Amino acid sequence: MPIARPILSLLALLLLAGGIVMDFLIVLSGSHVGTPTNQVYFLQAATGGIKNGNSQYQNPARWTYLSVCGVGNGLNQNCGPTHAAQSFDPPLNFGTTTGVPASFIGTTKFYYLSRFAWAFYIVALFFAVMAFFLGFLALCTRLGAYLTGLMSILALFFQTLTAALMTAWTVIARNAFQANGQTAFLGLKAYGFTWGAMGCFLLATTLFCVGGSVGKKDNYQQKSGGTSYFGRKKSTRSTRSRGSFIDSESQRRVKDEYE
Repeated sequence: MPIARPILSLLALLLLAGGIVMDFLIVLSGSHVGTPTNQVYFLQAATGGIKNGNSQYQNPARWTYLSVCGVGNGLNQNCGPTHAAQSFDPPLNFGTTTGVPASFIGTTKFYYLSRFAWAFYIVALFFAVMAFFLGFLALCTRLGAYLTGLMSILALFFQTLTAALMTAWTVIARNAFQANGQTAFLGLKAYGFTWGAMGCFLLATTLFCVGGSVGKKDNYQQKSGGTSYFGRKKSTRSTRSRGSFIDSESQRRVKDEYE
């Protein structure tokens, strides 16, 4: 079974790497980097009727990870200034409430849902990268596999949170735009990368934990099968010698009593 652990750990590392790449494609969207990040966005909506908007106003508008972008040839174009923790909040994004659907006015629900999702992407990515580098220890030792599994569990936890929050605000916002008579739809690539990364982290976590348990039973039996902690066989010489001495004394006493 020793060869099974490196194979499982290698597969887990490949899955981790895939999830990390997908998360990076998301967090770079809206950053003017170019292909393929200019194809990634969370939500696209027609914003006709919104008036007196600022420089971020676009029609249609795409909300990406770092900015609000326009659309050209099916790609993100004319993206506005990039922001850390870019939120989805049309009145705040466009600097006006004129023509903005009523569902977005006077509420902070979308603001906080999108901001927390933004933060959890970073946290999940951090733990995934930590797990990836620790994963090389998993190729050699069970302890390394367990430590890497712990890091990947944390990455999975925060990736699941961000996927749930992202899904919540985008679906509710899409429905609000459509209820106002404006075309809106979800970004398939952002959805695919977000949930795909979560799936990669889940499988990687499982493989690391299985890799850590491989050979555990065999090692236990080897240690308990007549060997000491330091790998030397337990000596029975002293016990046998003492037993022989006791037997001899007993036989001598019995003989003396009969005499």
